[in-house]
This record gives sequence, structure tokens and C-alpha cells, in this order.
Amino acid sequence: MKRRGFISLLGGAAVWPLIARAQQARKVARIGYLSIRSPISVDDAFFQGLHELGWIEGQNIVIERRFSAGNVDRLKDFAAELVQLNVDLVAAVASQATHAIKDATASIPVVFVNAGDPVGQGFVKSLAHPGGNITGLSFDATPDITAKQVQLLIEAVPRTSRVAVLWNPTSPFLRTYWNVAQASAPALRVSVQSLEFQHLDQLESAFEAMTRERTDGVIVLSDSFATFHRARLAELAARHRLPVIYGHRQYVEAGGLMSYGPSLTDVFRRAPSYVDKILKGTKPAELPVQQPTNFELVINLKTAKALGLVVPPTLVARADEVIE
Repeated sequence: MKRRGFISLLGGAAVWPLIARAQQARKVARIGYLSIRSPISVDDAFFQGLHELGWIEGQNIVIERRFSAGNVDRLKDFAAELVQLNVDLVAAVASQATHAIKDATASIPVVFVNAGDPVGQGFVKSLAHPGGNITGLSFDATPDITAKQVQLLIEAVPRTSRVAVLWNPTSPFLRTYWNVAQASAPALRVSVQSLEFQHLDQLESAFEAMTRERTDGVIVLSDSFATFHRARLAELAARHRLPVIYGHRQYVEAGGLMSYGPSLTDVFRRAPSYVDKILKGTKPAELPVQQPTNFELVINLKTAKALGLVVPPTLVARADEVIE
């Protein structure tokens, strides 16, 4: 072989791995983002988190956003659609979206964001060892947070003796939260009443029942359905002049009185780290489920004033944020 030809072959052999790596680097990832509700501010925290990790839409990632606006059947259709698109990963927001994509695929990696009781709902085998194609960040650190909400409601309204707990019984993990509220009542010297709702038209009758029973305050146990109807909940609470505590700040931003629970912004900001790891080759089974670490108390003093309620200054001073 001529020397020049031999050198050319050597040069080609050296260049091919570089070309292959460049082509691999240019591969565009495609992920699904699935939610039963409409978009809210925390979704932006997720997309910003991806951006900060170097995943730039239009360059190295495509995000297929699917929001079903409260429609369960549409959510299932969207899950099937994402599987048909052969996305590299699905970020499933909360429990219902996780159920929908779990039923649609057992092979595409799934990162749930803000799902409740992932072990109890069968998403993972254990928090430490998920064991399948699903992992993520859970909504709940412990159902005992409900007892803390009862306590905070009593602090806000010291005359409280009757508390209504409004919750959706079709959300499996919420029953444990109701049980905790019920168990905490004797020590806090209050009685608690369970009021269930599965449809929007049941909310009106639930608040009418609270008024008839002379309820002093309300706890709304949070799930995707309640979050989707947070503005309606705030409107009914104002009309019936009832102080209500919710599970996270998005309710308060919609006009609710107060909230105590995990910072959804923090949860949604941390979730992209799992998306990043999986897109770079880590298997979901190798990533333990993360639980909330950042909890916040948010109070809306404008709503308190409309209710004729003076929130004790000591409670206001402890709030992480006050809306005035």
C-alpha cells in the first residue's frame, strides 16, 4: 500500500469515532409531559429546571406537553398517544397521570412529579428500590401533615371546635390523610366531619352542609382534582365565610386563606434532575423515590380580611409568605 493511502486510512479511522460521538451528541431527546389539570406556575419550574441542566427546546430536546384539563378519558388518550410517539421518557404530574401512563407502558421510563403514596398506589415496589420503569418525587412526606394542618387552623381561628375535612375518596392515598385528621381530633379538642366530593357539582352541597352544621373551619385534602378546582373552592369558601386551609400555596394564590404543605415549586424544580439522569443512561429502578424536604406556610391576609378574620400576629410571623 502506498504511504499516502495508508495515512489516509489512519486519518479516517481516527475521525470516525469523533463523527459518531458528534452524531450521538446531536441526538434530540423527546419527552412527554402529562397532566390531568391545566398548566400552573409550577410547570414552568420544571421546564426551567431542564433548561438549567442543558436541555434546550429546539436544540437537544422536544417536549410533548399534554394537559387534559380535568378530563380523565382524555388523559388516558394522551398517555396512549405519547407511547405511540415512542418518547424517550414521560414526566407524569401527580397520581392520575402516573396511573394513566403506567397502564399504557411498562417499558418507557416514567418520572412522576408530585404523586401521592407511590408504594401504596403500586407505582414502585419501595421508595428505596423502585424496581421497574417508574420513579420520581412524591407529594407526601407523611400523612401526619394533616394533623399539623388541623393545629394551624385552630391557631388561625381559636374558637374552632368543629372541623370539616373535604376530600376526594377516589384518590387512594387521601384516605390515610383523613384517618390522621380523625385520629388527631381528640388531642386537639375538636370534632371532625368527613365530606367527600368526586364531581364539581358536589362542592356546592358540601359547603351548604358545612354551613348547616355550623362548621368553624375546613381542611381540603389536596389531589389533582382539588387543585384543578382551587378557584371554585376559594369562591365557595368566601361565599360561605368559612376559613379553609389547603395543602399547598397554589390554592392561596387562587384566593384561599392559608396553606401548609410541601413546596410544589421545589418538587417540580428538583424533578428534572431525574429526567437528566435517565436520558443519560441511568435506569429508573436505580433512582430511589425522593420525598419533599421543603415545607411552607402561606397566608392570604386579603382573604382573611374579607372573612372578617384577624389572623394572630404570632402565626403571621411564622409564615413563609404573606399575601396582602
